[in-house]
Amino acid sequence: MNTLKLIVMDNMKELGNQVLKELDGNYQLHCKNSRFSNGEGKVVIENEVRNQDIYILTDVGNYHCSYDMHGMKHFMSPDEHFQDVKRVVSAIGGYANRITVVMPLLYASRQHKRKGRASLDCAIALQELERIGVNHIVTFDCHDPNVSNAIPNLPFENIYPTTEVIRTLKKEQLDDVLVVSPDMGAMERARYYADMLNSDVGVFYKRRDLSKIINGKNPIVEHVYMGPEVKDKNILIVDDMIASGTSMLEVAKELKNRGAKKIYMCATFSLFTEGTMEFEKYYQEGIFDELFSTNLSYVPNKIKKKKWYHEINFGPFLTQIIVNLHENREVMEGTEMV
Repeated sequence: MNTLKLIVMDNMKELGNQVLKELDGNYQLHCKNSRFSNGEGKVVIENEVRNQDIYILTDVGNYHCSYDMHGMKHFMSPDEHFQDVKRVVSAIGGYANRITVVMPLLYASRQHKRKGRASLDCAIALQELERIGVNHIVTFDCHDPNVSNAIPNLPFENIYPTTEVIRTLKKEQLDDVLVVSPDMGAMERARYYADMLNSDVGVFYKRRDLSKIINGKNPIVEHVYMGPEVKDKNILIVDDMIASGTSMLEVAKELKNRGAKKIYMCATFSLFTEGTMEFEKYYQEGIFDELFSTNLSYVPNKIKKKKWYHEINFGPFLTQIIVNLHENREVMEGTEMV
């Protein structure tokens, strides 16, 4: 009897359908997600869930999903996507054998530690999932994996997509490449890329104005570079996430001013919260050559068609990870990612 079942949320249809196609069988549980006119949600699962091994696939970063509220079109935020995940778990009602939430872009992952009176959103969210009956969490390139300390008894898989990204980069025949971290927080990731590419590594330190807060952050005053000479080097700038992209673009410009040759940027998640106008401008000015990213979170087709954007497909790897977990094997067994 096949007990593996997938619930693909509306916010992850494209990648989720790839996974279902790779599985090549009747593995989908159909979930109806509706809204009342005031925006309140409701979830109904239309299949049997008793004793099933259920995987909920969700992309909380999908800003294209919308519904009508008070007669107006309303685009969903990560908060609403996360609330829908909890609704699905509630609809399962404790009848499943095991519930795994596959959330490549971890909800509230940038709010992973407390400073002063700041909220601790990510830790609280993980504890909520544990309390309502989730048995396993799978995410990719978490902003800070140490947030799993909030749920020490709940299995938490943080998967780095490094190897597949590097395989793609090697097709570009990069030589004499220097890996650069745009800030101190991404240094561990940069070091891993550097080891895999047998290259050196550099890092930028963001000097901030601590007397001001703009858009929830202290503004960056200066990017201070520490590392090997960049002149006549090909550069790979790596990070987990591009939000507005301002920081990464400024780093690319600084490297170009220092005499770097080709500049490639790589991020697991490309959110483009301020659009792509600045990326287009910097590309046209020759500041950077290409941006590599994954399809683990939503990116509009119009951006995917940009000359400077290169998408790496993770459908087959996500499928293999789910199969491994279902068969109680090591999560990365039989895959080629790290």
